[in-house]
Amino acid sequence: MELAGEGKLKMVANSWHPFEEAAEPWEKSTGGHATRKPEHFLSDSYRINETMTTGEIQELLGIMAAGGGIPATMRAVQYTGYGGGAGALKHVEIPVPSVKKHEVLIKVEAASVNPIDWSIQKGMLRPFLPKFPFIPVTDVAGEIVEAGSAVHELKVGDKVLSKLNFWKGGGLAEYVAAPESLTVVRPAGVSAVDAAGLPVAGLTALKALMSIGTKFDGTGGTGANVLITAASGGVGTYAVQLAKLGNHRVTATCGARNMDLVRSLGADEVLDYNTPQGAALTSSASDEKYDYIINTAMNVNWSAMKPTLSSRGRVVDITPNPGNYVAAMLTMFARKKITMMALMSLGKEEMRFLMELVGEGKLRTVVDSRCPFEKAAEAWEKSMGGHATGKVIVEM
Repeated sequence: MELAGEGKLKMVANSWHPFEEAAEPWEKSTGGHATRKPEHFLSDSYRINETMTTGEIQELLGIMAAGGGIPATMRAVQYTGYGGGAGALKHVEIPVPSVKKHEVLIKVEAASVNPIDWSIQKGMLRPFLPKFPFIPVTDVAGEIVEAGSAVHELKVGDKVLSKLNFWKGGGLAEYVAAPESLTVVRPAGVSAVDAAGLPVAGLTALKALMSIGTKFDGTGGTGANVLITAASGGVGTYAVQLAKLGNHRVTATCGARNMDLVRSLGADEVLDYNTPQGAALTSSASDEKYDYIINTAMNVNWSAMKPTLSSRGRVVDITPNPGNYVAAMLTMFARKKITMMALMSLGKEEMRFLMELVGEGKLRTVVDSRCPFEKAAEAWEKSMGGHATGKVIVEM
């Protein structure tokens, strides 16, 4: 691609044909006398060559007949500077991105807004990222409409889920170029909405549970006594379900209106955080302390969690505040400790694992709200409010 961009390498097309005359390039290719590269273009985005089977040709023609052509431009939502919240989001018309050799072009069907998205807008990575103008959101589900030359596991027509690089974003758009390394096929029957909620929130919950030694293959024994805070949020709803799949005993905190929901996800006990017992994080089911606390709440301090831990208990904090950062350093070598969970390091295999759980009905995405693309700002504002029950989804 670099050579082509520098003008040092060019592709010579033997012939171009309109879609209506698709039989002609087929005959031309099979004739064996095409000049130079034996590829025959039906449009700017689709081509056939002599290595394709009849079935592959029919599939390609079917995609084109169904309106699978890629337009030159697309709708997108972007912002041009730090701050401003939902009011700073602007709808624009921009060129459809081109794919690199290890990327696929996805026609987006649904995207999920996460706290990391608006935290970047607030300046969390300032002054290094993002590069403006910036199209936010990293979690998308849709259909592959084009594949790079080095893509091997995926193909045009696949319904997929992808996690984009957070420093590049791109999810709030009709099309996005996504790395094959972070894109997986959705099982039949799993909707784009249910899939789109998974990448950031689901992988965060999975990583937290894996960090405390959770086994999901039935070899984990009786499990541990685990507390999950903010259990009705995007990460919390996944964490409760994954903890139960790992055979843990789960106590969960949330607001009164969401207690029944969290119970339905499998929590053994649910505490209303607005009550004295809930604020103290104290389980009434047992005198035992917690072996682990998965803290997904932004306002729970180490001082409140420490008394509820067992002698060697540990807090895994995914939303650390400054005080908890200090506590993590001070307790590094203590019996009771709090540890910070780093940004995502899990990838395709873990995302595929979560997708399989959803397909098998063992894990579900709790959806707070679904907003049409035209009202993406409402989804942004809803997520920033901090009280969404589950995931906030934008549908294209």
